[in-house]
Parts: sequence; structure tokens; C-alpha cells
Amino acid sequence: MTNEELFALVRKNPISVGCGVLSLLLAGTIYWRSDAGPEKEEELVKKSDEGQRFAANLKNAGSLQEQYDAVVAANKAIDARIVRYSRLGVNLQYFYKLESETGVKLTSDPRISQPVAKKDPKAAYVAVPCNLAVQGSLPQLLNFLRRLENGTHYCRILTITLGGPADRNAPLSLTINLELLGLP
Repeated sequence: MTNEELFALVRKNPISVGCGVLSLLLAGTIYWRSDAGPEKEEELVKKSDEGQRFAANLKNAGSLQEQYDAVVAANKAIDARIVRYSRLGVNLQYFYKLESETGVKLTSDPRISQPVAKKDPKAAYVAVPCNLAVQGSLPQLLNFLRRLENGTHYCRILTITLGGPADRNAPLSLTINLELLGLP
């Protein structure tokens, strides 16, 4: 087949030849770009994830200032209720105030021990152990326990020992081992 015959064939069938050339070009392009498919798909997944994260950040950023203010207020409330171990007089005054308000009698001075060492180095607060011994009637003792649990400072009662004398009219004795949330 000579060049003249080839040009004559192209002139007789321009659509068929055009479609054939276009098919060859498309097949070559597909073959050439076939190795880029997985890379582009992985890039698309990464970009989609990043876009979703940005969209979530924009959606949540609207209430960010209110959430920040709430956290600051909660920290102030917690800070007002924690015990400072170094301020022993103020800590003892808390127990004497509870004694006078509830009508119980402290039979020994409250013993505030050295704070327990932090188990988690990132923890901001420590447990300050205290031992109390009080006497009073059952309603007075129950009121004292309620005031401890719902009082000014965060309190966790570890053990309670309730004892009574042989005489039913004598006051009951209550020994409490507790921890206050505090700072060293």
C-alpha cells in the first residue's frame, strides 16, 4: 500500500479513520495514566478527610468561646473548694466550724497528714488525708456527715467507725478517715 492509496482510503472513510485514531489515542492515554490511579485515589481520600476535619472545626468553633468561658468558670469553682495543705490553720478552722454548726463535739484535734504522693505526674491535685473523731447524737452525726460530703471542700470518706457506749443516753462516737482534694 502506497501513500497515495493510504490517503485515498482516509478520504473515503474519514469517520472510521478518525474514530480509530481517537481510539488509539484514548487507549494510549489510559495506559499511560493507569499507574497514577491508586496514588490519586489515596490523595483524594486524604484531602476528603482533611476537608471533613476542617468542616467539623468550623462547625465547632462557633461555640468555642462559650466553652472556654465555662471551663474557666468551672476551674474557678474548683479552685475555691480545694484545700491548701500549707494553710493548716484555715483547714482546721473548717472542721471547727462544722463542729459548731452541727452540734457535735470533736473529741480530738483533727489530724491532717502529709498529702499522698501523686501517682500521675500530670495530676494537678493531691489527696490530703484527715482523721476526725467526733461525738454526738445520731441526727447530729448524720448532719455532720452530710455537711462534710456537701460542704465547702471536696471530700471523699474512706472509712467510718461508729461506736456507742453501754448507756443508751450517752453520745455516740464516730471516727472518720477521709481525704480532701487539695494542693500541696
